[in-house]
Amino acid sequence: MKRQHIRKLILFVSFLLFPVTMWYFSPAIIIMGMAQHILNGSFFVFLLMLLLSTFMGRSFCSYLCPAGGLQDISTNINDKPAKQGKRRVIKYVIWVIWIAAIIISFALGNGAVRADVFFMTDHGVSVVELHNYVVYYAVILLLFLPSLLHGKRAACHYICWMAPFMILGEKIGQKLHIPQIHVTAENVKCISCKKCESVCPMGLNVMQMVKENNHCQCTDCIQCGACVDSCPNNVLSYSWKTEKDN
Repeated sequence: MKRQHIRKLILFVSFLLFPVTMWYFSPAIIIMGMAQHILNGSFFVFLLMLLLSTFMGRSFCSYLCPAGGLQDISTNINDKPAKQGKRRVIKYVIWVIWIAAIIISFALGNGAVRADVFFMTDHGVSVVELHNYVVYYAVILLLFLPSLLHGKRAACHYICWMAPFMILGEKIGQKLHIPQIHVTAENVKCISCKKCESVCPMGLNVMQMVKENNHCQCTDCIQCGACVDSCPNNVLSYSWKTEKDN
């Protein structure tokens, strides 16, 4: 469980630093930058998410995401699994519209293409003026309310604009047969205690996935290892595999 304590501490620190880092995750700032042909901090962050996810999957969500840290706090109020189904499609609709807006903004923009990692920040800090705090708390409310009303990491499931980058990267990695980190299981050893499900921050039906397959390829799995660390029978473990190995 030491790994989970460290993971949660890092997530909490990431959330505390959100006033500093918010613009680097902003879907709006990247559009503003593209309109001026500026490759800003969020452009490089999203690109890095895409590249790293080809072999790390959605590990960013479990270890570094400030929104994940915020939502994990909300589980103290509502720890029910968020319902899946059609609601999961919302984030893909948001993502496609957003990517289209980025492309259009760049096409209609002017000026030479240049990089400015600290675009729209004050010496690298995102939230410094009063009106920035209005935006900050609006974003906090946007991310907190879904998990408060619908359950574990509902914002990740329903509206996260960052998740599709990592899901796409993971799919690309599989197509290229790049070794990826995954939770694997010796399903014959499973005793159906459901401890894995109770600790899963994404509220996934882990036991069912274990019973059906010994290799988790669920795009909602964030590779946090909570299920691995909680299993009393050592059914679950981390492994590096390619698509060919399964």
